[in-house]
Amino acid sequence: MSASYGRDQKDMEAIVGGLIDKATKAGAEAADAIVVEGLSVGASFRLGKLEDVERSEGQDLGLRVFMGKQQAIVSSNDFSDRALDELVERVVAMAKMAPEDPHCGLAPKERLAKQWPELDLADNTEPSSEDLTARAAECEAAALEVEGVTNSNGAGASWGRGRIVLATSDGFLGGYESSSHSVSCSVVAGTGLGMETDYDFASVRHLEDLTDAATIGRQAGERTVKRLNARQMETQSVPVVFDPRVSRGIVGHLAGAITGPSIARGTSFLKDQMGKAVFADHIQIIDDPHIRRGLASKPFDGEGVANKKHTLIKDGVLTTWIMHSASAHQLGLETTGHAARGTGGPPGVSTTNLYMAAGELSPAELIKDIKAGLYVVDLIGQGVNGVTGDYSRGASGFWIEDGEICYAVNEITIASNLKEMFKNLTPANDLEFLYGTNAPTLRIEGMTVAGG
Repeated sequence: MSASYGRDQKDMEAIVGGLIDKATKAGAEAADAIVVEGLSVGASFRLGKLEDVERSEGQDLGLRVFMGKQQAIVSSNDFSDRALDELVERVVAMAKMAPEDPHCGLAPKERLAKQWPELDLADNTEPSSEDLTARAAECEAAALEVEGVTNSNGAGASWGRGRIVLATSDGFLGGYESSSHSVSCSVVAGTGLGMETDYDFASVRHLEDLTDAATIGRQAGERTVKRLNARQMETQSVPVVFDPRVSRGIVGHLAGAITGPSIARGTSFLKDQMGKAVFADHIQIIDDPHIRRGLASKPFDGEGVANKKHTLIKDGVLTTWIMHSASAHQLGLETTGHAARGTGGPPGVSTTNLYMAAGELSPAELIKDIKAGLYVVDLIGQGVNGVTGDYSRGASGFWIEDGEICYAVNEITIASNLKEMFKNLTPANDLEFLYGTNAPTLRIEGMTVAGG
């Protein structure tokens, strides 16, 4: 490992502590500092040949200072004493010239985390570039063996490790390390105008939890072949079933609509729905930062606030906004511990391990009474209006007839309004934690499906 990577937590704590000390001595009334360090290695393979092996190392720090209700932020990847002295001098001068923001400031001192759980986010296994190359090659080979696959967009395998340390002038000091292992593959089936493409991938914190490369490749190939000979459909109103690869987007749209900044600006279609039934009474949506080995887990939030599990939707009812300190202050509320922090700007708002709880029916049971409907596996474009909730997305997938998935369809648009979609939604029992945001297979009644 090179000298530019690999500081331990004590070294990084000394850096952020030193920045806070320098800033307050230079006249800052309050300050916070963050240091981030990371290393990643990846290999890509295409058509039986190694395409490239990449390694990247990075370090960055950010310092935010306050002069009353004025704030300024600077970042740097130069950790030398001279550079840090100049950075402190510059950011204090910037804060004195900055416009006032009545809602800025450090998180309330009483909300800062004093202890936090061990979440097992870091795996000490460090695969070699040869290991990653072999994994990518195995993944692509398995995909190309699937009958009907005609070409490859490539397969890849990667590994990474990073550490973050955060400090505030109010006494918070904490950090944690995390790792990731991933494998992916994308292939092509068919020829000419009848070509289709699809993919599969897996990403985990610990190598022992990673799905084997051959399985990922085979699933990528099988998914691609199933999409051949796609048809187009006439415009109609039918139930639409969302595969877990795309159903998580529905949960993401909820999260975007209930963030503190959106509510404070009045730009959310749910701005007046607090305490009201937004979903059917069997729906639970949860955000949990403390899932062991979770892809979006973190022991405290980006302001050092103690975070915890929140049930955002309980029995269909909206129970809370998602807030950091600034948006909570603007709304006259308390932070929910959802601050997310980079080095180049003030904290934003973000969920952690966000998911919709599983239902009782299997996916097959969920669709068995559908006479005609759409099973969606891919969505295209944005097409969501956060102010009105209007929803319109390009889609492709499979047509359902008499409770069975029959044939591929594409060049379709699906449309409705998120308020109606939320209320007419039923989850299956196949929830898996494959992403930061997850949902099981979802059935939504009465959406408009428009043909190409």
